[in-house]
Amino acid sequence: MDRTILHCDCNSFFASVECLLNPELRNIPMAVCGDPESRHGIILAKNGLARRYGIQTAETIWQAKRKCPQLVLTGTHFPEYRKYSRQINGIYRRYTDLVEPFSIDESWLDVTGSRALFGDGKTIADRLRAEIRSETGLTVSVGVSFNKIFAKLGSDYRKPDATTVISRENFRRIVFPLPAGALMFCGKRMSLSLAAIGIHTVGDLAGGSRDLLKSRFGKAGALLYDYANGLDSDPVRSFSDVREVKSVGNSVTFRRDLAGETDIRRGIAAICGSVAARLRQQHVRCWVVQIGIKSPSLKTITRQKTLRAPTHLSSELSAAAMELMRSCWNFSAPVRMLAVSGTGLVPDDAPIEQLCFFTAPDEETRQKEERLETALDAIRDKFGGGTVTTGALLNSDLGIGGLFRKEEPGENQARNPARQGQEKETP
Repeated sequence: MDRTILHCDCNSFFASVECLLNPELRNIPMAVCGDPESRHGIILAKNGLARRYGIQTAETIWQAKRKCPQLVLTGTHFPEYRKYSRQINGIYRRYTDLVEPFSIDESWLDVTGSRALFGDGKTIADRLRAEIRSETGLTVSVGVSFNKIFAKLGSDYRKPDATTVISRENFRRIVFPLPAGALMFCGKRMSLSLAAIGIHTVGDLAGGSRDLLKSRFGKAGALLYDYANGLDSDPVRSFSDVREVKSVGNSVTFRRDLAGETDIRRGIAAICGSVAARLRQQHVRCWVVQIGIKSPSLKTITRQKTLRAPTHLSSELSAAAMELMRSCWNFSAPVRMLAVSGTGLVPDDAPIEQLCFFTAPDEETRQKEERLETALDAIRDKFGGGTVTTGALLNSDLGIGGLFRKEEPGENQARNPARQGQEKETP
């Protein structure tokens, strides 16, 4: 018996929430954007009136303004977006406990076991759309299919506020004419590579040779072949399932370019502080520290190193990150963006072999630092992420506010690598 999978995608989510908060925005072309002063000057979402002017998600503000000079821009209000996201996922859970968030504004639902109670997939989808519209004022588009990949294609197929059923009987008619890039994991680069060998549509992929695709593109090629032929069997995981964390990281595009070692050290310290706090929140330590550096010309380099012992302390992450910086970067060169992440994660209580007495860190100092950073975690949890910081970051003009925001449950798994190369309304 086939499964019944739904993919529910909120329509123009950020813009729609902003219009609920400010009803006067509903009847004018408007868009949600990042803060131009922080150099996040791109369009994150737009309403239908703005879309008529050809305004695209992820284009720059100046490009959007050139298309529509009267465009009204608003900033982001992520606490409100998260509030509505939680409310909508609560509505989904009235119908099934198998709800898997894919991002802040979309989720998969497996309603196979709910059909006897609520009807077939289309009936459930239409009920969900009606309840969400009535209770939140927002609209969703829903794809209904026998696997997750086709359900997602269905939610993208008709918008806004629509239900699309992709069944075994009709999927070739609906899916095969779509561009190959419509499939998950098929970003712009892969689409260009496929076009170079004559594959332009999902139907081209489905009719190709799996062995050839695998030989040219590895596992990704074989996966795309399976997706195109409706062979995806990935389960929908329960909302309450604990996801395995593979890495913990953060990045900042600074309000101004960093200049000199002191600036870079401050930026590294702030980012490592937030990464360390998230490692402790996840009850893990990292063996490997990785940094990413982006120049004003948008050239990016990454470096990583393995530590002598796993850590979740900001001082040790900062020391490793600065060592990597010294090995690969001229401190006189400006830095636009820095990223730091910890990988090779192990549980806090995992036994760690002490490799050498003479290279072991000062355990007493380590314990003092751990007590201090844990105390700071408690203060931030109680009073907010920006309530306490180091003296070096006071009155900083680097644009590093909000680094210590605590993650909501389920938020980490919503950052899915499958979204790479896809334009989507994400924070």
